[in-house]
Amino acid sequence: MAQRIKITEILRTEPLGEDILVKGWVKAFRNNQFIALNDGSSAFNLQVVVDHENTDPALLKRITFGAAIGVHGTLVESQGKGQKFELKAAEITIYGDCNPEEFPLQPKKQTLEFLREHAHLRFRTNTFAAVFRIRHVLSYAIHKFFNDRGFVNLHSPIITGSDAEGAGEMFRVTTLDLDKLPRTEDGAIDTSKDFFGKATNLTVSGQLEAELAATALGEVYTFGPTFRAENSNTTRHLAEFWMIEPEVAFADLNDNMNLAEAMLQYVIKYALDHCAEDLKILEERLLEEEKSKPQDQRSEMALTEKLRFVVENEFQRLTYTEAIDILKNSNPNKKGKFQYTIDAWGADLQSEHERYLVEKHFKKPVILTDYPAAIKAFYMRLNEDGNTVRAMDILFPGIGEIVGGSQREERYEVLLQKMQAMHIPEEELYWYLDTRRFGSCPHAGFGLGFERLVLFVTGMTNIRDVIPFPRYPGSAEF
Repeated sequence: MAQRIKITEILRTEPLGEDILVKGWVKAFRNNQFIALNDGSSAFNLQVVVDHENTDPALLKRITFGAAIGVHGTLVESQGKGQKFELKAAEITIYGDCNPEEFPLQPKKQTLEFLREHAHLRFRTNTFAAVFRIRHVLSYAIHKFFNDRGFVNLHSPIITGSDAEGAGEMFRVTTLDLDKLPRTEDGAIDTSKDFFGKATNLTVSGQLEAELAATALGEVYTFGPTFRAENSNTTRHLAEFWMIEPEVAFADLNDNMNLAEAMLQYVIKYALDHCAEDLKILEERLLEEEKSKPQDQRSEMALTEKLRFVVENEFQRLTYTEAIDILKNSNPNKKGKFQYTIDAWGADLQSEHERYLVEKHFKKPVILTDYPAAIKAFYMRLNEDGNTVRAMDILFPGIGEIVGGSQREERYEVLLQKMQAMHIPEEELYWYLDTRRFGSCPHAGFGLGFERLVLFVTGMTNIRDVIPFPRYPGSAEF
């Protein structure tokens, strides 16, 4: 018997007249004769034509939506419309039956909320198969981007004894018996009896460790899972998510902005070039959804148009102070249309403000720099004015902030003073301070939330729909 061939390979080589074997899942079975078969390698369904004379009627009854089958036959030019070629079946094998009365998914449109509840099965829908193929391509493109530029991939620890952001919203890691917790003389939990001899948590960032490596390897990046115990049920937050965090020695804020802009444009163009069919599926889904929205709530750009908007436009760069002036004098702010009014310098910008700058004012992606020190992390380099830091955020249409980064504070005394002012224990981060004592140099880096990127590229509106098994308050299924 012929060796199995994937549908992507059939599309690439078009082996007309050849004896081939395909295996996949039934997407439809029309008129008891035409099977739409998909093997997950492509958005394209291969049409299989059943030979009734040589097929057992009992087997035909088992060809149902969702069943796993193999088909051995000859690839021929299609006699009907809608496909270039089809597979004339000589032999059909059933690998796994799928009872249509019990299968939660049906060959009809399902709501995203319903599919979220059946996340273990949602890969089988066209929408989610497209999302996760695109997620894979974006992941590969990120690694390729950094590898081609000489970066070293660093596996930063998942278990950590420090809080990189100082946010305090972390998951505790422990092996202590919660029913018999050891106590110190003053009644506190004795963490010295725990597995690591101290309190430990799941990491919120690999940045601090990446900085250590960059001071020897020059250019590094992490790409790993991060965790935040934030009790948030918004469409933009997850408890478990993936972060890309490059760190570059001898780099300043301008170098950092250039790297981030180049990376974003590269990976989005890579998706446009390699995911055309999947993007088409998602764009059509979005266009259908838009029809049910009021005119003033509809998107101004279709999905692929929005992606090209980022790839083809140079990002607008301006300071936080300049942005505040623009927002203060904007019509939405003056007329009270912003949920959060901008009335003074020092305000923490919200998504509505970020999107206004991108979508209404500049009509291009935006990079904001030099934020107030009071609203940014301790490790960001203090500017000469003493009030702002060399921070940067990249803002995209429809999503707001997608990248956050900074030039790091490389001066030992300044970093120490900032840590003391923010009550960050020196003894917990002695190793981080050591990099400023021994051969310190200017350096910079940023963080890209991978799910935010996938959300933007796929056009999905809920971040829980772009990670295979979402973790959020009250839910750790599958």
